[in-house]
Amino acid sequence: MPAPSPSELRNTLGANLRELAKSTESISALCRDLGINRTQFNRYLSGESFPRPDVLFRICQYFNVDARIILEPLEDIAFRTQSLLNHPEISDFLAPGVTQMTELLFPSGFYQFSRRSFSDNTAFLRGLVYVYRKDGATFLRGFEAREAVEHQGLRSDPHTREFRGLVRAAEGGVAIVISRQQALSTSFNFLAQVPSFENNFFVGYAARTAQESPTGTRVARMVCEYLAHDGRKARAAARTAGLCKVEDLAPFHRTQLRVDEPFN
Repeated sequence: MPAPSPSELRNTLGANLRELAKSTESISALCRDLGINRTQFNRYLSGESFPRPDVLFRICQYFNVDARIILEPLEDIAFRTQSLLNHPEISDFLAPGVTQMTELLFPSGFYQFSRRSFSDNTAFLRGLVYVYRKDGATFLRGFEAREAVEHQGLRSDPHTREFRGLVRAAEGGVAIVISRQQALSTSFNFLAQVPSFENNFFVGYAARTAQESPTGTRVARMVCEYLAHDGRKARAAARTAGLCKVEDLAPFHRTQLRVDEPFN
């Protein structure tokens, strides 16, 4: 097999970056997170230029991919290894929940969420996530607020703060498994739609995989508000992300969290 030419490598990378960028809020936000000049990144997207090794490393780290993105189309890399969900041992048990996830059940777009903090029972956490469809599955992506990760004694760089998840249909709602990179932390989430003016609220709970602690909690009620693809609302939610007091919560969020009632 002949070695690909430099222009072929640039074009392959550009096509893969355009596909990967679809899962981000915007190209401008992506460039800020990566520390890359927007004009230069546009040249990568168009296949006009190729990133330095250190920049390519940051891109691969950010999207959790490897350097094959310069050699092969993204879809070939994604399907090179058979999905574990299709393994005959579990395919009839787990795969249907993934394929049954419709836009009506849980639409794509931005969601702002609120829940009690796992590390501080007296505080609450607000955040923003993005839900999107790809290759027949529904995924979730977000970044923990800098204040929240610093409170846990962790670094506040985008690589450490990023989390992703898989969304699947469950009886009465949706189930989401979320993890930070390298499975540093994992949580299970369940949400069900509740009646509201625009039917844009989902309420349930989040449970983290952690040992019991006398000062923290492992399960907490959670409320998610669907913001659709409204960039203005998403940016406003991102600005308020982080730890807060109960009185700082939006009234409907506070009502749905039932902060004075124990979780059953």
